[in-house]
Amino acid sequence: MALSALFPLAIVAATSMSTVLMAGAAAAQQAYPSKPIRFIVPYGPGASTDNVTRIYGQKLLEAWGQAVVVDNRPGGNTVIGSEALAKAPPDGYTILLVVNTHAINPLLIPKLPYDPIKDFAPVATIGIQEYVMTIHPAVPASNLKEFVAYARSRPGQLNFSSSGGGGLGHLSGELFNSIAGVKMMHVAYKGGAPAVTDLIAGQVQAMFSSTGAVLPNIRAGKLRALAVSGRSRIVALPSVPTFSEAGMPTFEATNWFGVLAPAATPRDIVGKLSAELIRTQSLPDVKEKLVSQGVDPWPGGPEQFAALIKSDIEKFARIVKNANIKLEQ
Repeated sequence: MALSALFPLAIVAATSMSTVLMAGAAAAQQAYPSKPIRFIVPYGPGASTDNVTRIYGQKLLEAWGQAVVVDNRPGGNTVIGSEALAKAPPDGYTILLVVNTHAINPLLIPKLPYDPIKDFAPVATIGIQEYVMTIHPAVPASNLKEFVAYARSRPGQLNFSSSGGGGLGHLSGELFNSIAGVKMMHVAYKGGAPAVTDLIAGQVQAMFSSTGAVLPNIRAGKLRALAVSGRSRIVALPSVPTFSEAGMPTFEATNWFGVLAPAATPRDIVGKLSAELIRTQSLPDVKEKLVSQGVDPWPGGPEQFAALIKSDIEKFARIVKNANIKLEQ
């Protein structure tokens, strides 16, 4: 056979091999996920963030047949967990649950080991949680107006606790100080549990926290709820007025939950993750479990979540500046 007659065969063979390789690559992408997914939580076990992560992790397992390993990485005001994600391979097998703190940290921590925008790919918003102001029952105030009057008469004598300096609980208390014209002192704890424990014990007088963190103690009469954030009352505490109803319409403290992936994660994988997380929120049992944690479903895709992070950085920057908030070391 002439040499020239071999060229068409070579071309056909090369084309066939290329087609096989492309098909193999496509099949590999379509196979995601083909191994366990690590779901990082930048808080310790038992926190509402941990509980919410496990709710979604279980549903991802049921939908995809791959284990979801919850990796608790508490500390550093969520910086430790966020840094772990920023350094993880961008293959969709490591994701991170974040809350508003992700938008607060760049305003209070001068040298973050990551860029809160550039180093992450927003996947989806998965929930929203209103904050509630609670006080120790021994404080002689049955409503928000009475508490403000009591606090104004004792500048610097009342304390409010939070799960850590620079978190939403801290900023909420400082915002309250500014709006109400009072001076409560902030006491930072290493986590929400000890902050609630000392509030119940009367070591501090007030706290601004997620509803899930204090709901059992409110129902047991160990804490008194004065007001909840948001535009309307929440199902879990129907008798507790909103801050607006209680006479403080400019107070706002709402905690969102979202999922991030490393920045270079392929868009099709981000899209698949996002679609499944959003679909999961529509399941009745998931709604029930979220509500039991004081969380409402709040579906949003990558673009919406990216816009939310940017807008919250701008919003919190104003609060930090106006209240002159410094991160406590």
